Amino acid sequence: MPPTIGAFIQRYPEVSLQMQQGTPMQISEMAAQSSVDFAIATEALELFSDLVMMPCYRWNRSIVVPRDHPLTQLSSLTIQEVAKYPIVTYVFGFTGRSQLDDAFRAAGEEPKVVFTATDADVIKTYVSIGLGIGIIASMAAEDVEENGLVALDARHLFQSSITKIGFRRGTFLRGYMYDFIELFAPHLTREVVDNACACSSPAEVEALFRDVELPVF
Repeated sequence: MPPTIGAFIQRYPEVSLQMQQGTPMQISEMAAQSSVDFAIATEALELFSDLVMMPCYRWNRSIVVPRDHPLTQLSSLTIQEVAKYPIVTYVFGFTGRSQLDDAFRAAGEEPKVVFTATDADVIKTYVSIGLGIGIIASMAAEDVEENGLVALDARHLFQSSITKIGFRRGTFLRGYMYDFIELFAPHLTREVVDNACACSSPAEVEALFRDVELPVF
């Protein structure tokens, strides 16, 4: 998101850009009521059935631990090993949390979640003071060394998540709005967005992108 915002502001300095964070339900309601132009979400996409939601990218998770943590000594992480430790992760309903819970449930394990937050930086801070191990989006784990932490690849443990961007059906999209979408997800060109708008149902939109290979982070 930061590169997208930077490029957009440089291109459209006269446009006021405001970001609002909320639960999937709050975000879907804001978009449906035209309180915001776009909704960007990963979780509870069934709440967005009255919006045109288009896939942007796939992503997965990393486990963030102190440098001397026992998990760093393992040749391969397992859910069983991860479940031995207190976990600091996202609030349920944020950033693919349901896939995380599903993975533990499928392995017959109960995660010991001791603290939740909506922001990865907050999670990393609490991991650094010893509250537990962190499970965050891999794209948010690139700078963990600054906190004296290391990021362990956990892609094999969890199903990948898809982040989508959308807007209320029937919205008149201005030129700068098309550009914002394409800056955020380059495969969502104006033509592709118009094709998605022409779909009459979420199922048709899904079918439109069925064979599209999304970027992976």
